[in-house]
Amino acid sequence: MSQIAILTSKNQWFVPYAKQLKELCQDTQLFYSHKEISSEFSIVFILAYHKIIESTYLKKHQHNIVIHESNLPQGKGWSPMFWQILEGKNKIIFSMFEASDSLDAGNIYMKKTLHLNGNELNKELRHKQANLTINMCLDFLNNYDQYKTPYKQVGDESFYPKRTPKDSLINIKRTIDEEFNLLRIVDNEDYPAYFYKNGTKYLLKIEKVDNEDR
Repeated sequence: MSQIAILTSKNQWFVPYAKQLKELCQDTQLFYSHKEISSEFSIVFILAYHKIIESTYLKKHQHNIVIHESNLPQGKGWSPMFWQILEGKNKIIFSMFEASDSLDAGNIYMKKTLHLNGNELNKELRHKQANLTINMCLDFLNNYDQYKTPYKQVGDESFYPKRTPKDSLINIKRTIDEEFNLLRIVDNEDYPAYFYKNGTKYLLKIEKVDNEDR
């Protein structure tokens, strides 16, 4: 396959990984808005992109490929990996599918599983998410004949809502162990954990110490 485009949102966590994927692929261009894509491409990888793409843009290209961190049709919507971590899951199925007019409803190209150890914090979670995303894109390119014909989604669908800063609220009546999965997914800068005590708001920041002397 030739003429590949990578589409991601500007100034957000996936940009360095989009650049990495671009370097790993031949004949590839990187875009930060679908409206910048004026020519036709064989494949457009739409990765961590947060805008609605009109069907007129999708129809230009042979494949418009999205990777979603859930076992579609279950877990459609927003931040599916983080919602599943809150549910206590350490095996997250990623679905590669063809973009369509409906939310996360396109036909499936492949599914792969991300295995977590239960100790990762936000940055490490994002790193593992990005690495599997890149590997799936490369697998699609390297084994195109195997994956080029997608299949329909099967099963009951479910949806996750969009996460907001309010979702980082810690319940101080619960133990740290009970709140640990929430602490794993918060971002210390953009959406830190917080709690209220005696009418005052407090922020909590969490970091992993890998080489602590025992």
